[in-house]
Amino acid sequence: MPNNTIFNLRFTVYCALFIALIIIGGYISIPIPVGPVPITLADFFVMVAGLFLGWKYGLVSVTLYILLGALGMPVFSSGTAGLAILFGPTGGYLFGYLLLVTAVGFVSGKLRPSFFSYLVALIIGNILLYLAGVSWLKFLLNMSWASAAAIGFFPFVIGIVIKIAVAAALGCALLPRFRQAMVSASAQQSNTGDE
Repeated sequence: MPNNTIFNLRFTVYCALFIALIIIGGYISIPIPVGPVPITLADFFVMVAGLFLGWKYGLVSVTLYILLGALGMPVFSSGTAGLAILFGPTGGYLFGYLLLVTAVGFVSGKLRPSFFSYLVALIIGNILLYLAGVSWLKFLLNMSWASAAAIGFFPFVIGIVIKIAVAAALGCALLPRFRQAMVSASAQQSNTGDE
């Protein structure tokens, strides 16, 4: 099997793995009494996908995840699916995942690898995610900004902080080895192209 095929296969496997992790994270869902948005781990795995896959392959993974749900596969939180979910009250967060993974992947790729740089990337990504989610709630449910933030942001603050810290620590612990494997695969592909 040519090395470039192995390289492409490797990224296909990584994308599929993160799609599966995002789905599993969505199944770990805790409804909260103050609003329609549950606490899930899907956003955590979207953050990790951005760190590990970068913006391009992370975006592919999240896009495919959303498409699977839109086509009726039970991949959204608590095993829900369909366009009614995608364009319902939680839809802003699902579309916000695209912003989250892109920002995390792009910013972390531009900064020198460190716990602090991962924190910066993850914070920027989460700001975009919650801007999308809260804005969607405000306009879809015709409520004030304060009310939308009260049900779509404030109940999640502690969880956001914990998820960001864990994702940054995971990046510090595992990303150097993961990126070395990616560089090796890329070098193999280049060497094959030169032959």
